[in-house]
Amino acid sequence: MQPFALPEFYMPYPARLNPHLEGARDHSKAWAHTMDMIDVPQHGTVIWDEHDFDSHDYALLCAYTHPDAGAPELDLITDWYVWVFYFDDHFLELFKRTGDIDSARGYLDRLALFMPVTGEITEEPENPVERGLEDLWNRTVPHRSEGWRRRFVESTRNLLDESLWELANINEGRVANPIEYIEMRRKVGGAPWSANLIEHSVHAEVPDAIASSRPMEVLRDCFADAVHLRNDLFSYQREVEDEGELSNGVLVFEKFLGCTTQEAADAVNDLLTSRLHQFEHTALTEVPALFDQHGVDPAGRAETFAYVKGLQDWQSGGHEWHLRSSRYMNEGALSRRGGPELLGAPTGLGTSAARIFSSLVSTAPQRLRSFSHRPHEVVGPIERPEIYLPFEVRLSPHLAGARERVVGWCQAMGILDGVVWDERKLHAIDLPLCSAGIHPDASADELDLTSAWLAWGTYGDDYYPVVFGATRNLAAAKLTTERFKLFLPLDGEPMPPPESPLEAGLADLWSRTAGPMGREARAAFRKAVVDMCESWLWELANQAENRIPDPIDYVEMRRKTFGSDLTMSLSRLSHGRQVAPELYRTRTIQAIEHSAMDYACLLNDVYSYRKEIQYEGELHNAVLVVRNFLDVDEQTAHEIVNDLMTARMKEFEHAVDVGLPGLFEDYSLEQDARAALTAYADELKDWLAGIGNWHENCARYTEEEIRRPGAPEPARPLDFGPTGIGTEALRISSILPAAR
Repeated sequence: MQPFALPEFYMPYPARLNPHLEGARDHSKAWAHTMDMIDVPQHGTVIWDEHDFDSHDYALLCAYTHPDAGAPELDLITDWYVWVFYFDDHFLELFKRTGDIDSARGYLDRLALFMPVTGEITEEPENPVERGLEDLWNRTVPHRSEGWRRRFVESTRNLLDESLWELANINEGRVANPIEYIEMRRKVGGAPWSANLIEHSVHAEVPDAIASSRPMEVLRDCFADAVHLRNDLFSYQREVEDEGELSNGVLVFEKFLGCTTQEAADAVNDLLTSRLHQFEHTALTEVPALFDQHGVDPAGRAETFAYVKGLQDWQSGGHEWHLRSSRYMNEGALSRRGGPELLGAPTGLGTSAARIFSSLVSTAPQRLRSFSHRPHEVVGPIERPEIYLPFEVRLSPHLAGARERVVGWCQAMGILDGVVWDERKLHAIDLPLCSAGIHPDASADELDLTSAWLAWGTYGDDYYPVVFGATRNLAAAKLTTERFKLFLPLDGEPMPPPESPLEAGLADLWSRTAGPMGREARAAFRKAVVDMCESWLWELANQAENRIPDPIDYVEMRRKTFGSDLTMSLSRLSHGRQVAPELYRTRTIQAIEHSAMDYACLLNDVYSYRKEIQYEGELHNAVLVVRNFLDVDEQTAHEIVNDLMTARMKEFEHAVDVGLPGLFEDYSLEQDARAALTAYADELKDWLAGIGNWHENCARYTEEEIRRPGAPEPARPLDFGPTGIGTEALRISSILPAAR
């Protein structure tokens, strides 16, 4: 018996079947036999017998997900998928069932030897996984550019290495929190790896100039999240009930929300739908502008659109395969929604369109909620949940002096313009209080520098909606943001004369901060500043469309809008030379940083909810995002956000207490490096405690401060007008003008 009924899926694109399916079936089976993947015991266990291989039907998966690939490309792609699924089951039998994490590390380390970015493979394969990888690598990478090879190596390594994360969670009996799960599932689930193979199958590579841009990353992430969440729904019974797996989105939601399995499955499907909506929005509104911004030529544009179409084909084709493969829970799903002719379901002209129309109608309320929020709504009485923050705050002894000196600096830069900020507002915000908490051991000069950075970033965050948001002048905002790069030289290039307080402040801060840095550290710090400033454009674009962001996109962009990476970069300066830069890119350090960032951002959203929603007409607040996504009331949304804050803090503590010692051992770090990373974790504890103390004790979020003269009148509740059968179109048409 199935643990829940599969939900109604949003699938706006019809699946198409590659005509070379039968050839791929024959080829892949012969290849798997050659690699000893079928009926050959591994450590005493047969991973797949012939019935397993035939019933899983990986050729059907590839024929659906790559409908336009030629016969040779389809054969190669199918072999890759046979290999990756075999790896997953091989790893399960050898390590997940035994919990042998040390042997698992050695196993994965060897696989890296069969993926050289350049040069030949010199190692001899010792098992079917290594043998298959060697063969596939030699058949694939010679035909691709160096940029593609780098991306494919990274995504393949992520797919393999992050299996250790799943194994560690099983050994600890630990279910991830939703944010951690989504981030890690992208790597473990391998959808970014699939996206690389889409480029190969359609003979189209995304130009390097835009491959790492936000719109292309969002497309890849949305694709990955939708693929993985769909797989979680179909594989829940096999993974959770049979394999004891803990890395499944339905289980994550079930535990986090404290709901039934059916309710959790429905929530996962809503999130899947939301990611597909985000994919469509990005492809239609951001990618064309990206071409113009980077001067992409017609050939590059055509290849990018072929890639985007390939991502769409994979979504619809992957869904069709999940409905058929014996690997998954899919009883009755095809007959319920009307499958193709080979299964005896209705076919013919109009049936595909009918299914697409049905999926569009079923998800219309969720999409509509994202564009129908009425700004400046009255915020009801809310009881703030008890906040979990286990670290004691320490304050710098230089706080009093920093409070005086930041006023002088803001005056000198022209920030106290009387339009966005004046001296009264600066005192009320009390940014040196935050600086004194996040850098309690800083010298007076270091504290002044941190206070000035916080003042500059907070002023900019206030400036953009007041100056550009009110007029919806996105062009001027983009020009302003682009000019900031002139004041962030990497190699001592001369700066132009500043033309605004923001430029004057940035020129001064960059000169004082970046000068002592090495070039790599300077480049990383520059990126943190640019990311924060460009995130303000993302907020303006959403505001202009009256669009509440997708929950995952919101969390990931919120780290940038809050300036988290910028202030964390300042924390690294004291020990950065003692630690290899690649250590900061490890899963453990990323988990420490991201969980701390998310906690601070969510904390800010809880404190600023009334100020932002009622008085500023803001859309970028986690409480509102949760309200919109889960369709719950304000109090419930606050409690869910607080639960998520607590989960992120628990993840921070877990990553520091368990992950960091493991990192030391995995990389055989010397004592100096261990001490530096431990000090960094301690500094982030100060960072969290200082931010919490500032929110509790500054005046920025008090009723007295937010009820300032000139605040907009709260809006009346939105009236949806007539209801009942036949009135939905009237209600939609009445809302859409307000959403433009």
